[in-house]
Amino acid sequence: MEDRSIAAFRFIHTADIHLDSPLKSLALRDPDLADLIGSATRAAFSAIIDLCLDEQVDALIIAGDLYDGAQTSMKTARFLAGELDRLSSAGIPAFIIRGNHDAMSKVTKELVLPGSVKLFGARAETHLIERGAGAKPVAMHGLSFANPTAPESLVPRYKPAIADAINIGILHTSLGGAPGHDAYAPCSPADLEALGYDYWALGHIHSRQVITGRSTIVMPGMPQGRDINEAGPKSVSLVSITDTGEVSVEERPTALAEFARVTVDASGLEEWRDLAESLTTVLKQAHQAATARELVVRLTITGATELAWRMRRDADVLLTEARERGARIGSVWIEKIEIDCDRQKLVVSDTANIAPLQEIRRLIDDDILGSDAFQTRLSAIAGNLLAQLPNDETLRNRFGTDETDARARLAKLAREGVDDVLSRFHAGPGAQDETR
Repeated sequence: MEDRSIAAFRFIHTADIHLDSPLKSLALRDPDLADLIGSATRAAFSAIIDLCLDEQVDALIIAGDLYDGAQTSMKTARFLAGELDRLSSAGIPAFIIRGNHDAMSKVTKELVLPGSVKLFGARAETHLIERGAGAKPVAMHGLSFANPTAPESLVPRYKPAIADAINIGILHTSLGGAPGHDAYAPCSPADLEALGYDYWALGHIHSRQVITGRSTIVMPGMPQGRDINEAGPKSVSLVSITDTGEVSVEERPTALAEFARVTVDASGLEEWRDLAESLTTVLKQAHQAATARELVVRLTITGATELAWRMRRDADVLLTEARERGARIGSVWIEKIEIDCDRQKLVVSDTANIAPLQEIRRLIDDDILGSDAFQTRLSAIAGNLLAQLPNDETLRNRFGTDETDARARLAKLAREGVDDVLSRFHAGPGAQDETR
C-alpha cells in the first residue's frame, strides 16, 4: 500500500456550487427541464464527493458560495451534512470558506457540520495539517465573508506563509473583475503571489482560469451550470503539491447537465423537412461534443432562407419540432430557439405579397422605430414591466445593465417584434402540415 505520509498532498478544489439554486425563469418555460436543472447542483456535489473518495484525496476545499443567497431550506442543509459525513467516514477533511452568497444564507448559521470540516471564520486563520515524519506540513489559510459585500481586498488580512510547509490560500474574490460578476474582495495575481503561498484556491468567477507563476492561482469555475449564461463544460480541479513545491492541476468534469449555444445555418433551405433534418444534425454533433450526460441547448437559426417568414410565424411548431428531435437523440433538451435571419437577407418568392410588406417595413423603420414618441412609449412599457418583476438582479438585468445597454436591448426587441408581426401578414402555406 502506498505510503501517503510522504506522497504529494492531493486535494479537490471547487467553488460556486450554489446548492438548490432557484430557477424562476427556466421553470416558466419548461417545468420538466427546471426539475432536471434544479436537482443538478446536488448531483454535481455528490459527484465531487464520489471523486474525493475514488481518488483517495487528502482534502476537499470549497472556496465559497456553497449555498445560493437567502434560501432557508433545511433540506439543503441535511443533504450537505449527509454528503460531508461520507467524506468524514473516509477520513477526508473538508476546508470551507463563506462567499458572498453564503453570507446571506440562513442555512449557513444553522447547519451543524461534521467534526472533520473546518469552516473558516470572518477573521483570517491558518490551520496546520501535520503529515507525519519526512513530509512537510500543510498550512491552510482561509477567511470567510462576514457580510454579503466585500468592496476592498481581503489579501492584507491573510497570515504570512509558514516556512518549510506547503501553503494553500482559500479566497473568494472577483480578482480584477469579470463580465456578469460584481466586484468582491478585488485583488491582482501579483497581490496573491506576494504572500508566498504555493497555491491559491479561489472562488466567485464561474468560468475556469489557471494562472501559473510564483504561486499557482486557480479559479475552478462552477461544477454545474444553471442557465445558458453558464454554458460549457463544468468541472473541479484535482490538485497535487509535492514537498518540493511542484504543483499539478487536472480538470475533472462533474456536471449532470451542460448548457450549450448551438447555431443552425438555414441558408438556402426551402422545405420545412430540410430544416428539421438540419436541426437533427447539429443537435447530434453538440451531444457528441458535450462532457455531461444531459445537454441543454439554446438554438439560434441564421441564414437567408425562404422559410424565415414561416419560422417566425410558426415559432411554436418549430420549438416542438426541435424538442421532439432532441428527445429522439436522447438527453438533449431545447431551452429556447432564437431566429436570427436578418430581414435584409430574407428571400421571399411571393413578390405580389412582399411588395406591400416592404412598404410597411420602410414606414416602420423610417417613421416609427426611431421617433421620440415611440422611444418614450417603449421606455415607459419597459419601466412598468420592470417594476412588476421580483427583486432579482438576474431577471432585471435582462433589460440591460445600464442605460446604453437597456436602449440597445429594447431596440432589438422592437425590431424582432416587427419581424414577428409582419411574418403573420405573409400569405405562405402553413408549416403544420409539413413537419417531419
